[in-house]
Amino acid sequence: MTFVTLDNVDHADLTVAVRAGAAFGDHANLLPIMPAEFEEAQREFPIVFRRDTAGLRAFVLLGLDPGENLFVEGERWTTRYVPAIQRRGPFAPGSDDAVQIDLDDPRVAAADGVPLFRDHGGDAPYLTHVRAALDMLREGAQHERAILADLEGAGLLRDVTLRIDLGDAGGYEVADVLAVDQAALAALGGAVLERLHGNGLLRAATMAAASLGNVERLVELKTLKDAR
Repeated sequence: MTFVTLDNVDHADLTVAVRAGAAFGDHANLLPIMPAEFEEAQREFPIVFRRDTAGLRAFVLLGLDPGENLFVEGERWTTRYVPAIQRRGPFAPGSDDAVQIDLDDPRVAAADGVPLFRDHGGDAPYLTHVRAALDMLREGAQHERAILADLEGAGLLRDVTLRIDLGDAGGYEVADVLAVDQAALAALGGAVLERLHGNGLLRAATMAAASLGNVERLVELKTLKDAR
């Protein structure tokens, strides 16, 4: 990888292909998301949580086998929303508001690429899209752990094993994850409810809880894939 700071002089004519695939990290059955993504993500994917040495992280569940993303076909995502970590493409946050680009990424300067800058030097639509993803990742990294710890501290997360029945094709278990406890969410009251409502976490928890309905979509996609 060769990351350099992007600018509209040295890279005025540079193009980048909008392309997904295993080589770019899209073929994963779990991808991390930031709490700010819950509203969009919950319309498409189940949202679960996992612990690591630094605390909790939120993930979208994309497949049932390791390395399986049921929402990617060919070189494109089939969903309306793509997690910011993948939407950023071959870019990374730089210092302050700068953007870095990996010149070794095969999507950079590809024949089917789209421009990064307009003729007069302003950002083209694709780069505007990328900057929004990078801003979400940059800002989310500052608050993610505290937000998720607050959800757990309010008693809203519980350890679960998702059991997924595929009928004659067998079944799957997704273990070592946490999910929002619907009963605990419904039982919130008093100062805790007021605080979570005031800081927006009640809405985030509600969306994460609702997202588990998308497990049925995973079952449908997995069944279709196995039938091919």
